[in-house]
Amino acid sequence: MPENRPFVLSIAGFDPSGGAGILADCKTFEQHQVYGLAINTANTIQTENNFHEIEWTSLEFTIRSVERLFETYKIKAVKIGIVPSLFYLGTIVTLIRQIAPTTKIVWDTVVKSSTTFDFLEIKNYESLKLILSEIDLITPNYNEIIKLSQEEIDPKSIAEMLSEYCTVLLKGGHNPNELGVDYLYTKDRFYRLEPRLTDVDEKHGSGCVLSSAITANLAKGETELNACENAKIYIENYLLSNHTKLGYHNV
Repeated sequence: MPENRPFVLSIAGFDPSGGAGILADCKTFEQHQVYGLAINTANTIQTENNFHEIEWTSLEFTIRSVERLFETYKIKAVKIGIVPSLFYLGTIVTLIRQIAPTTKIVWDTVVKSSTTFDFLEIKNYESLKLILSEIDLITPNYNEIIKLSQEEIDPKSIAEMLSEYCTVLLKGGHNPNELGVDYLYTKDRFYRLEPRLTDVDEKHGSGCVLSSAITANLAKGETELNACENAKIYIENYLLSNHTKLGYHNV
């Protein structure tokens, strides 16, 4: 059993192309010198260009997996990816909070894949707020954050509103006015995270990589700001790694 590396858990889907989901998360964890564990919420048939099929893992099976891993390992941080419903998400988050109240929880708010497959439809926004209040940080992009609010307001206003419940990193990859500029909203602070470069190649699963990099940094004791800044450097290197949609994880 690793003695020096903190344990980090990804609860997300399986992408056979390796660009997204638990495979991408564990590649990212390894590069950050943390020990990656994984629970599969869904099996998919997909490539970096096309999404074909999905089979969800039952909530009961996922719950048993979470319980066994937390019984065995002192997990410092958890990244959650695709889930089929808010009830599924809320049950997992509540269980983690009961078992390990100090464990950091990051939710990558994937409501639609980069290949346009819809994963999660949010209908009960009061339930969403309750769940967010038990999560440490979420990582929506400009398209996703619109789905997290009933109010027809701009993405930054939604991020500021949701920061009453948890920290929000509003990713700038789809920012129409300031491409690549991220905004970090905490309950009492606001930070603007500038990109080093904007001329990068689009990558399948880049949101998974960013959120797992943040999770790894939190597990190592970094502040939320430092975790997001470090993860931004990592994801930019990932986006620059080659010209295809499948990135390389460089040390």
